[in-house]
Amino acid sequence: MSGEGEVRLSNRDGIGARVTVVSGGRRQVQEVRAGSSYLSCNDRRLHFGLGRSSRADLIEVRWPGGARTQVRDVGADQQVTIEEGKGPVR
Repeated sequence: MSGEGEVRLSNRDGIGARVTVVSGGRRQVQEVRAGSSYLSCNDRRLHFGLGRSSRADLIEVRWPGGARTQVRDVGADQQVTIEEGKGPVR
């Protein structure tokens, strides 16, 4: 399959995506996984503690298909959903 401007998205649940959060000079990395919790049920939400920081300077998602999504200057104490090919959905 080929074509100009074709967008190939990774799996629907983002399994295998690596999420990096940078805040106050500290870097945290987590990966969206499946099948490693009780009865193979995992919560796909990732939790990052920012300590005393009121913002995340950068959130970067590296999708399994190779694409990257970056979101900058995100306030603490909120849930942020980032969709591949769309960016943040608040």
